[in-house]
Amino acid sequence: MKFRAIPILLLVLSFAIIPESKAEDRPREKHYQRTVRPIMRKHCNSCHNQEDKKGGLNLEKYDFTFGIVRDGELFTRVVEMVKEESMPPDFRPRMKQKEIDTLTFYLNKYIEDALAEKDPGLIPPRKLNNREYRYCVEDLFGIKINTDSLFPSEASGGSGFDNQARVLYLTPLQMERYYEAAEIILEELYTDSAKWEHFVPNYQVPFRESIRVWWNKWWKEEDISLAHPMKTAREILLPVATKAYRKFLNAKEQQQLLNFFKEVYLASRGEEKAFDLAMKETFKVILLSQNFLYRQENDPDISGAYPISSFEMASRLSFFLWSSFPDQELLELAYRGDLQLPEVLDQQVKRMLFDPKAQRMGESFALNWFELNKMKAPDFQVDPKTYPEFTPLLRDLMLKEVELFFNHVLTESQNFTDLINSDYTYLNKELAAHYGIEGVEEEGFEMNCLEDNARGGVLGMAGILTSTSLPVRTSPVLRGKWVLEQLLGTPAPPPPPNIPDLEESQHEGADELSLRELLLKHRDDPACKSCHLQMDPLGLGLENFDAIGRWRKTYDKHPIDASGELASGEAFEGPAELKQILLNKRELFAKNLSKKMLSFALGRSLQFKDTPSIRHLSKHLLENDFHTISFVQEVVKCYPFTHKKSDRPVEEIYSS
Repeated sequence: MKFRAIPILLLVLSFAIIPESKAEDRPREKHYQRTVRPIMRKHCNSCHNQEDKKGGLNLEKYDFTFGIVRDGELFTRVVEMVKEESMPPDFRPRMKQKEIDTLTFYLNKYIEDALAEKDPGLIPPRKLNNREYRYCVEDLFGIKINTDSLFPSEASGGSGFDNQARVLYLTPLQMERYYEAAEIILEELYTDSAKWEHFVPNYQVPFRESIRVWWNKWWKEEDISLAHPMKTAREILLPVATKAYRKFLNAKEQQQLLNFFKEVYLASRGEEKAFDLAMKETFKVILLSQNFLYRQENDPDISGAYPISSFEMASRLSFFLWSSFPDQELLELAYRGDLQLPEVLDQQVKRMLFDPKAQRMGESFALNWFELNKMKAPDFQVDPKTYPEFTPLLRDLMLKEVELFFNHVLTESQNFTDLINSDYTYLNKELAAHYGIEGVEEEGFEMNCLEDNARGGVLGMAGILTSTSLPVRTSPVLRGKWVLEQLLGTPAPPPPPNIPDLEESQHEGADELSLRELLLKHRDDPACKSCHLQMDPLGLGLENFDAIGRWRKTYDKHPIDASGELASGEAFEGPAELKQILLNKRELFAKNLSKKMLSFALGRSLQFKDTPSIRHLSKHLLENDFHTISFVQEVVKCYPFTHKKSDRPVEEIYSS
């Protein structure tokens, strides 16, 4: 009997760990344990457990409803599959209608109850990423530096973006490089007399001030020789620090900077350029301050969500659209408190998008979204024997095409569906020759109309096509996977373990088979079939493009067959028709674009609690024909962008 009592004891203890703040949830947890979870154990866990993980899914681990809420998008799909009776599969015992109704009703209730309470999520402090540091220095001092060579490379966080808080932490090596960078930046500024004098005009003590200093020292025995240099330093330093710190400095912060200037000035007083040397060293202090290196927001002792401050809004806006700090207009609006007004936000977004600094969005947002930054990594390979034409210069031109094209879509065409299909792109002479397009003679990039419907949109761009290929050949699987994930936001489940790659699969007569035929053989395995049915047709529809994005009609003596039929039933012939099918998947594209843009704007991974915002943004895209500017305006007015929560104790985070 005492052994049979152990499970009961464990169950009691498991409820005991739910914090007091969630005591009202205990009846729900009891109901889940007694009514809902047994149905999942009976019909789901035999396939979706820790060992088997069919479809990459382990439903065994959901001991409490907060886990279901946390993974609400997954359980929304589970509910759909149970309602459609596609889960459990045909070879498993069928659910009774009462079980279906019970499971779907309560899973939906847990999810909808959680979404009813608005939650902006947490955005912890994070350092500037390398790109943000580069642009902040450029906007502050007019100095351009190569952060890729100065700083360690950075990983991508949630949704593939490099501005995510969870991957932006400070290491000892990074701090050393910040010291080196500050030295390089200030030395370049100091030795460029025109730039230096823009910040620090040739300092001389006026004659009348010299007389006043002498008079006070002689007659009043009072040394006021520091009054003028300190006043001048204050006038120079505080505007620079205000921009760098993204806020107006409080009295303590002002005094710390001025005290440092004073110490260096006094130590250098005998030197000819004492004032300039002191200014140079104090500028370094600004560049090494946590106020500059870190994006951090105040965490007042407030329970629950609350609106962010005006200065925090200015900073969120500028780093979202410019990858840099706010300009003077944003700071003044923040000081007056006007940035909290929706109409002012709309005006500022429009102004900022048409500012030249918004051209950075092509690099900061588009290259991250489309996973093209990996092409800059040292380990990215294109086989030089197979493709000797692929050079670092050609790679840079491929990336520049995507950047310029995205920026044009954002501010000129103002329709995000151009990303899927367009009749134009940006080309220069060399990239046009690579594509086999005649009549482009400019060395610099210009917008060019396309006569070939196959080439328009990002799926016809060499950067996308090269990054989704293998070093020696194309990969329909990788290309199809990219379309599913990056355009439609519907990733295929991870492959089962111990499934060989296409090259490792042994098929009789494989040398005589085309790539299409090899893929058909490869997915004969039932474990591979469901995923490859989703990915392969998409990738095969792009087979007319070789591994570095050139058009071709044959591959390895086999004619290219770029036809296909998607798992959803639509048939196509070639990339032009494939893109038309993708254009019709508006709801999927709208939802995915909303997720990508919101995640980038917030600098964090999205959670299920962001679902209401995603629904709202998706609806806005669909109702406004994917208009770019109005969509960005809607992003910065949505709840998680305008609100925040203070960091909470670990036990409270665990309970949410």
